[in-house]
Amino acid sequence: MHAPDLQLLLNLGFIVITAAAFAFLGKLIRMPSIVGYVLAGILLGPVLHLVEIDESLTTISELGIALLLFLVGLELSLEKVKDLGRVALILGGLQVLFTALGGFILAQLMGFTAIEAVFLAATATFSSTVVVIKLLDQKGAMNRLYARISVALFLAQDIIVIAGLTILSGFGTGEPIALSQLIGNLLQAFGGMACMLVVVLVAAKYLLPKPFAWAARSPDTVFIWALCWCFIVVLLAHQLHLSVEIGAFLAGIAIAQLPIHEDLHRRLHPLMTFFIAVFLVTLGIKMELGDIASIWPAALGFSSFVLLIKPIIVFTILARMRFSQYTAFQTAVATGQVSEFAFILLALGASTGLIEGSIVSLGGLVGMTTIAVSSYLIIHSEPLYKFANQHGLLKPFGAKQQADPETLSHREGHIIVIGMNALGREIVQQLSLRGKRVLAIDTDPRKLEGLSPADTLIGNVEYQSVVEEIGLRHAQLVVSALQIEDANHLLAYRCRSAGVRCAIHAFDLSVVEDLIDLDTAYLLMPAIDGVVEQRELMKKEGIFLQ
Repeated sequence: MHAPDLQLLLNLGFIVITAAAFAFLGKLIRMPSIVGYVLAGILLGPVLHLVEIDESLTTISELGIALLLFLVGLELSLEKVKDLGRVALILGGLQVLFTALGGFILAQLMGFTAIEAVFLAATATFSSTVVVIKLLDQKGAMNRLYARISVALFLAQDIIVIAGLTILSGFGTGEPIALSQLIGNLLQAFGGMACMLVVVLVAAKYLLPKPFAWAARSPDTVFIWALCWCFIVVLLAHQLHLSVEIGAFLAGIAIAQLPIHEDLHRRLHPLMTFFIAVFLVTLGIKMELGDIASIWPAALGFSSFVLLIKPIIVFTILARMRFSQYTAFQTAVATGQVSEFAFILLALGASTGLIEGSIVSLGGLVGMTTIAVSSYLIIHSEPLYKFANQHGLLKPFGAKQQADPETLSHREGHIIVIGMNALGREIVQQLSLRGKRVLAIDTDPRKLEGLSPADTLIGNVEYQSVVEEIGLRHAQLVVSALQIEDANHLLAYRCRSAGVRCAIHAFDLSVVEDLIDLDTAYLLMPAIDGVVEQRELMKKEGIFLQ
């Protein structure tokens, strides 16, 4: 093995082991994994000097950024946010405008140059989609109105981030260029962006549905096809002199319009987590501890701005839009941190020579501080709201106290049917005829067609994220028509743990004993029942030999 290859393996080994250790420690103290990964990088780089950034690590971290933006694009389903499009447009536009303006003024007052102030204002403006969604899901609040408003706001922010990345693409390598050439580069970048957007939306409507519907028969095939589509669009972006991040984001938007986008998101998430961990650890490796002594006052000022002033801006806007005091407060608390995309913007700004490494270190320190503090605030937002309400801290902003209508209902008391083979479809149809609330699940979208009025979901119940999404703990009954032994055993175990009755398809005598040991309430044995009946008939006729 060549020395560079061996060094890359050693570096990745150090990164993965240290990241895993910090992620475990972070879980013990409820610290977000993003903060843990950056701290792991600081330990490996500035503290112990075990890992140095080279071209191979840079390439891997850039791949992680691309996959992150691909997954963010997968969230941008027009169907998902159409009812909150107006809120996202108004709230996103005003919040970004006022927060960016406030951040720019703060940076100027601290003595930073105009271009440094622009990057620091961008750092303060955007919030972390990944961190907030994880925490809201942990609270079981993803169906609440404030959670949906937060997601709509973050998607609006992500679109603005992509515009910023497009502008950075126009700057090229950061070498000094004439103003006319810069304008030409920006026009070319936005022209290429518009061209690619048209291409991916047309592909989403006319080109991708049938191939992906066919590929959905095999989970592994659809996974590979999704990555293939991502890299095709990335290559197209490269040909148009756009960044890899823009191509990956637009590729995700195209697949987000397909029925399988949520299942794909769950399948791609573990892969994305690995590459994002590498990116964040390498970001920590690049930080210079010598800068902390000089940047901590600025970091404290910007952290206070992000944790306090930005949520106040969001709360005030929502109050003026006549949302309730509770919804405005909860949404505002969710925005009080720096986005992972701020790290991307800072890294690209440094690579183009627009800002120095000290600004990257400042942004990283603000990011770690705000994500850590905001995580605790989001988890404990309910008692925080009660305290603020009791002491009249919210009255000056004029929000009304009555509750907003929650338009999404939480799944509860429903019957879950898994596996839409002939048996599963018959069970769904019979239960629906009896007026039961049924949720039908399968990995193949074609098998879910024609099951109305039952709800349908594309997904694999072996994923914990799917189990949480289908509300298994709140179900009346779980039925599996699958003929997959491991999946049925896992499902029976999860039902027993959740205290939910389950009916499992015992398609073979060999699985019966294990299912009984797992406290399965009912065994579906259509084929075996037929054999038993035949044996009993043969006994009566005197032709069955013991």
